Amino acid sequence: MQKSKSLYHGHRFPPVVISHAVRWYSRFNLSPRDIEELLFERGVIVSYETIRRWCDKFGAGFAHRAKSARRKPGSTWHLDEMFVTLRGEPYLLWRAVDEHGAELDILLQKRRDKAAAKRLFQRVLRSCPTPRKIVTDQLRSYTAAKAEIPELASVKHVFVKAAARVNNRAENSHQPTRERERRMRGFRDPKRTQAFLSNFGPIRQHFALKRHLLRASLYRKHLAMRLATWHESTEVAQNPSTVP
Repeated sequence: MQKSKSLYHGHRFPPVVISHAVRWYSRFNLSPRDIEELLFERGVIVSYETIRRWCDKFGAGFAHRAKSARRKPGSTWHLDEMFVTLRGEPYLLWRAVDEHGAELDILLQKRRDKAAAKRLFQRVLRSCPTPRKIVTDQLRSYTAAKAEIPELASVKHVFVKAAARVNNRAENSHQPTRERERRMRGFRDPKRTQAFLSNFGPIRQHFALKRHLLRASLYRKHLAMRLATWHESTEVAQNPSTVP
């Protein structure tokens, strides 16, 4: 039987270095230069441009593995959209989360019409089962788009007023994106922004435990399990501090 190639085939740096660089970039508000410094402290000399290329190449695969490792998506979708500015032009970042706050998908689009809402619905349906209920604000584009999708036409649709902050599942899910947007001093290219945020959400959430609800010992236990899952899915078995 032919042995399959390693995920890191052709790279001269150990898998543990690449895995941790990608995780740090998506998990924390760090720039590639910050990660370059952290790795240098551990005896690894690599340029920030190489780290950026690692994130571009491995980010989507790692995000998919992190998404597959989490529990089954909930039966309620919360959908919302937020404005982002890319090089002075306004865009809308559409986001869908379940009742637990887990991000289902995101889609960066120029418009806020029925076609845009329909694209989001269809994108989420490709990776998630049909929901029991959909919660949105009072944007009419959602209603019009939902009526044209057979799988969603009969699904219960609940409307909330954004001002009342009842739909806070979706609204709160925007906060990490806003924080990252400020750290990066704004997003620039639409394609790169879509790619980055699609990877950023699942990887960040894989490690973002609700620490305020857990005892310290239990938190460390859950975090160790998440790290073990990450190491297994990214084919890594050692700590970066042990890299010579």
